[in-house]
Parts: sequence; C-alpha cells; structure tokens
Amino acid sequence: MYELYYWPGLQGRGEFVRLALEDAGAEYVDVARRATDEGGGVPAMMRLLRSERAAVIPFAPPFLKAGDLIISQAANILFYLGPRLGLAPEEEGARMLANGLQLTIADVVAEAHDTHHPIASDLYYEDQKDAARLNASAFIRQRMPKYLGYFERILTRNPRGDGQIIGAAITYVDLSLFQLIEGLAYAFPRAMARFETHYPALARLRDAVAARPNIARYLASERRIAFNETGIFRRYPELDEDTA
Repeated sequence: MYELYYWPGLQGRGEFVRLALEDAGAEYVDVARRATDEGGGVPAMMRLLRSERAAVIPFAPPFLKAGDLIISQAANILFYLGPRLGLAPEEEGARMLANGLQLTIADVVAEAHDTHHPIASDLYYEDQKDAARLNASAFIRQRMPKYLGYFERILTRNPRGDGQIIGAAITYVDLSLFQLIEGLAYAFPRAMARFETHYPALARLRDAVAARPNIARYLASERRIAFNETGIFRRYPELDEDTA
C-alpha cells in the first residue's frame, strides 16, 4: 500500500499524484487526512519531515512512501509510479518525454501560484494585490497561451494518438493535464471561456479523462477536495480578465 503525504484540505500538488493512484485503482492512504488516533494527520507527516534519523528527508510535501522508499516532488513521484500503475509508456524515450512534459506542467503550476503570491508565499494575498494584478495579467495574456498552445501541438502531433498525448494509451501526463486545465478554469473562468475553441484537442482530452470510470467515481466522491482559496489555483475575480 502506498502512503501519500500532503496537506489536508487542499488539492495542491498532491492532487496530481492522487489522480494517478485513483485512476489505477491503487491501494493508498492519504496520511494527513487520516485521524490522528489512527496514526495519521499533519503530525504524522511532520514527524517524517523533521526526522533526525531518516537518511532521506523530503523538503516539502507531496511525498510518497512506498515500502522503504520515500519519494518527493510530484513529477518524480509520477515518474516512479507511472510504470507500476500502467500509466507510463514502455519505451525509454517516451518515458523521458513524459517526464519532460510533467516537469513543464510543474512550471505552469508554479507560475499559476505566483499570480496570487508574486512577492512571497509567506505574505497574505492582500499584502501583494497590486503585484498580483500585474503578474496575473501577464500570465493570462502571455504565459498561459504559450503553455496551452505547446501542449495542444504535442497532443495533435502524437503519431500513435487517439486523444492522448504520448503513445497509444493514457498516461499520468494526460491525467495531470486534466488537473491543470480544471485548475486554470477554476482560477480564471473569464480567461478560459474560449478554451474549447482555442485548444480543441486539450478539451477532448479533459473530457476523456473525466469520463474514465475510476476518475469519474473519484470526482463524484468525498475524496476529491474542492478547489478553494488555500490551494494553488485560487479564484480572485480581480485577477481574471477576458482574452480575445
């Protein structure tokens, strides 16, 4: 059984890992969401993060415990889990491509976070509103179309594709693209209003992932934490804007 460690109450970077585990029907425990009297909760996570004995200490969640292994960073966790869950290509070159795409998704996620916290993560949003407006506008008008356009091109050029981005089968990258699109649509509904027109292949991918049986059950369950204003993708109407 896998043990996933991430902050309770928000999707964040942990959600990219959850989607892979849920899609594969893997047995896992979301440790920090468990009751403390069952060995879970934030204290259980902090014991590992602050361990004075462990040889490998993650810098921050998410991290995954698989037997004796402790694996940190969402892209690194998915690189490990992908082959074991049947969510990675078999060919080495394709696996490297998948990892590169996942790292690019991580870049978008970091930039999306910085739209509301452009100065410092330990400051409140209200302390950096002016800088956030400037950053969000640049992200919406320049960076977001550049990233989404790139993924659209890769998706449409997959020679073996039937709606997935790599090879002939769904991979963890497709699941992560679904989460990225959903997060951007939550945070910037006005900017994403024409998403389906500008990025039809990505729109089809999003719908296909949402319709996968295990994903559909997960999205309808209490295990799926709703987007909220403590996560990476936050809806502040003043940061959203229409695009042509």
